[in-house]
Amino acid sequence: MTFLSQWITTKDFASLKPINVFHKEHGTPPKEKSTFTNYHVHFRKKFTLKTTDNVFINISADDYYKLYVNGTFVCKGPAAAYPQNYKYNRVDLSPFLKAGENILAVHVYYQGLVNRAWVSGDNRCGLIADVFQNGKFVFGTGESWRYSLAKEFSGDTVGYETAFLENIDFRLEEKGWKEPDYNDEDYHPAVCIPESEYIFYDAPVQTVDVYDMLPEKIVNLGGGSYFIDFGQEIVGSFYMHATGERGDKIRILCGEEISSENPFLARSDMRCNCNYDETCTLSGKLDKFEFFDYKAFRYVNIFAPEGAANESTFRAVVSHHPFKEVCKIKTDIPHLENIWNLCRNTLKYGSQESISDCPSREKGLYLNDFVISGLSHFYLTGDRQYFRKALFDFADTAIVCPGLMAIANCAFMQEIADYSLLYPLCVINYYNATKDKETIEKLYPTVCGILDYFRKFEREDGLLENVHEKWNIVDWPENLRDNYDAFMPRDTFGIDCHNVLNAHYIGAKKIKNRICEILGYDEKENTVFAEKAFFNAFYNAETGLFCDSEKKTHSAIHSNVFPLFYDIADEAMYERLKSFIMKKGFSCGVSHSYFVCKVLAKLGAYEEELALIVNDSEHSWINMLREGATTCFEAWGKEQKWNTSLCHPWATSPIILICEDLAGKFGIELEKI
Repeated sequence: MTFLSQWITTKDFASLKPINVFHKEHGTPPKEKSTFTNYHVHFRKKFTLKTTDNVFINISADDYYKLYVNGTFVCKGPAAAYPQNYKYNRVDLSPFLKAGENILAVHVYYQGLVNRAWVSGDNRCGLIADVFQNGKFVFGTGESWRYSLAKEFSGDTVGYETAFLENIDFRLEEKGWKEPDYNDEDYHPAVCIPESEYIFYDAPVQTVDVYDMLPEKIVNLGGGSYFIDFGQEIVGSFYMHATGERGDKIRILCGEEISSENPFLARSDMRCNCNYDETCTLSGKLDKFEFFDYKAFRYVNIFAPEGAANESTFRAVVSHHPFKEVCKIKTDIPHLENIWNLCRNTLKYGSQESISDCPSREKGLYLNDFVISGLSHFYLTGDRQYFRKALFDFADTAIVCPGLMAIANCAFMQEIADYSLLYPLCVINYYNATKDKETIEKLYPTVCGILDYFRKFEREDGLLENVHEKWNIVDWPENLRDNYDAFMPRDTFGIDCHNVLNAHYIGAKKIKNRICEILGYDEKENTVFAEKAFFNAFYNAETGLFCDSEKKTHSAIHSNVFPLFYDIADEAMYERLKSFIMKKGFSCGVSHSYFVCKVLAKLGAYEEELALIVNDSEHSWINMLREGATTCFEAWGKEQKWNTSLCHPWATSPIILICEDLAGKFGIELEKI
């Protein structure tokens, strides 16, 4: 896609040279640091239309924008992306326009940090837009646009430096910048960038849905203080109006849990390393609390001067990817419907422009997580484009390493070998669900590139050894690896030959072969030699189990699940391995429960699969419900990880397992919506 207009920016950024933030994780990061951080700017354009029918805008910004027309919020975006495949949105403006003079206002944000949420810290900031009416170009970004800096947002970072606290000082807010009567002369002329480095995606990406949600409960604590409960975990921001003396302070706490010491106090210092504790300063006039970024929260506290906060305006502004369900579960099996709904809520609120690792701490798209969240989201919504986009987002990381990065669409360089080798599984899962042959043909070179990258770590027998450029993670967190004995500390990349990584490698080759069959390609991998070597290296004939390493001293559940999942184990071993897996249960991380259950389905052990899904041990979705979950946890329980996220889409495998394996069995039915 090509824009007709020019990229515009501010005087601050016009002379800056872009920083190349991309490098191998073990490589050399750029010496330069971003010149600006937490940079907010308002761009504005006044224009006149005779009629308002059929007007739309193509719009993009770096890092992010919020679009207003005549003072009314329209949408926000774009989805994070790399400059060589940048995203844009196409939006219908007609409902917001009037015949005569109109004002287009765009709040653009540049975060300036290197993290998992943004492709930022690169000295790139600005906006581009084309406006069309009845298919004809009307105007776009250029020198006639004006801008003003917004200096009212400030605060420390939270999470993995993925968000700034906003601490809005309404005294510094540009008075009514969204209002149509605000004079152009108070803004500076935009600076045009004649040749921008952006290459735009071939089609517009859908904007997130944004809507209001009223609290389930408001408790007036007296003296201007309030406790608010929205009834469930949500993702968005808190909104209200306040009027007080100029310089008055209002403190706002947001949290996923209630304090253990006070039933009317939100735990703002959350388990996931986010402390949502913000203090805003009033202007002396009517102040509207419109926070720019989103949070994950359920509870809110307001501490304000008495009479300042307007209780009737309290609400959440929720945001997530459009979420129209196509099916729901019907069953009498205890807890199963609650587990389904738990997963459903997690996918709904965890899906922003991409399906986040978590919408609080990371805010990033991780490949391992996407194995689960991408497919479960598709089954719930039928939205193949969202699934497809993520596959191409990960393919774009090949600009850094042909073996792919662990996270897509960000400036944080992290490489995890296991995750890379799961990409072919995501591709074939997409094809199996959609039968979209054209897409997997486009992704086939990425699959080949991954395998070609890992070949340099093959030893003579075809097994991988000392994959020193990427982590070997096995499962996460460390305490849910079932004492896997071939794993080294987190910051150690090169380790000896071990089971799980090689199972993924052989499996990736087999999946490539399946893709070749679909596409009619004669480029198949020979896995027989490596499978024989796998048995020699890891199989213990005395126990009838696969071991974690060539030392053959320990057999974790992971070391026996993956040989089954990838059809490496002999059929004669199936019963022994099934018994071992049922004995172990979910002695693994939450995301890896998907693989445990899928191998049971492969063995026809559907009753055992269902029993694991609805088990009520400490390693279960029932345990999450028991601990008050309204969205899935990152671990099986709040205390099972040192920084547990309480909204984690990688825990939503029951959606897949029910749709693929259990629907139509045991009185479990899927109803179309």
